[in-house]
Order: sequence, then structure tokens, then C-alpha cells
Amino acid sequence: MRKNFPDVPPVWLAGTMVASWGLGAALPSPSFGAVGHWAGGAMIAGALAAMVWAGVWFWRKKTPIEPHHDPRALIVEGPYRVSRNPIYLALMVVALGFALRQGGIAALLPLPLLFLALDRRFAAPEEAKLRAAFGPEAEDYLARTRRWI
Repeated sequence: MRKNFPDVPPVWLAGTMVASWGLGAALPSPSFGAVGHWAGGAMIAGALAAMVWAGVWFWRKKTPIEPHHDPRALIVEGPYRVSRNPIYLALMVVALGFALRQGGIAALLPLPLLFLALDRRFAAPEEAKLRAAFGPEAEDYLARTRRWI
């Protein structure tokens, strides 16, 4: 990874979307048709709403939302009761919705790479920081709440 590369999840999402668009346009594959278009749009809208809801908790707890920063609070309320990473989960849903709107199955091909990036580059290191900052309280939360869903 280049040193000046903005290593943040929205950049990874944008790259995934570009790849989905390109593969969807370049590779002939079975189409999702109008259902994929409308379902994809609904998924994107719902995921954006979920991101805002999850992001509000960072503001309420006065802890940084940016990856690679040290947490100042352990968020266990709101969407964090269901998923340890609701924003990353929402990014995956946005990527899936976007791929469905591209029309072809080939547009789905980049999604596993986004999942791996979010899981390995962001979620796992953030959990290590939670353990270091909050000890047993973080361990309890991590044990009772799934990383994704």
C-alpha cells in the first residue's frame, strides 16, 4: 500500500463500485433486470440510513469515527447491539446494492475483496484497539456481539 493512499473504507467502497461497474459492463452475464435495479436502490437507501444511525453514536460518545484512531469510548448501544461493525456492514450492503443495479452477475465479483479489506484492514485491528483500551469490558462485548451479523 502506498504511503499517501487514503486507507479509509469509503475509498475501498469506491474502488469496489468502479470495479463492479466495469465488470458489469464488460462481461456478459445473466441480468437481475428491473428487480435488481429497484432492490439495489432500496438496499443503498437503507444502508445509508443505517450508516447515519451508527455514525451518530460516535458523535454521542465523543469518540473518533475514523479508522486507525484510538477509541475513547466503547459503543455498545443502537446498531452496535446487533453488529460490532454496522458501518462496515452498511458499506457491504451499498456495494451489493450498487452491483445489483449494474444489471449483471459479473458486477458481484469484487464484493468478496471489499469484505476481506473491511474485515482484515479495519475491523480486526479496531477490535485489538478496543481490547487494549477497554480490557474485560471489550472482551465481554466482543464475545456477545457478532462482528458482522
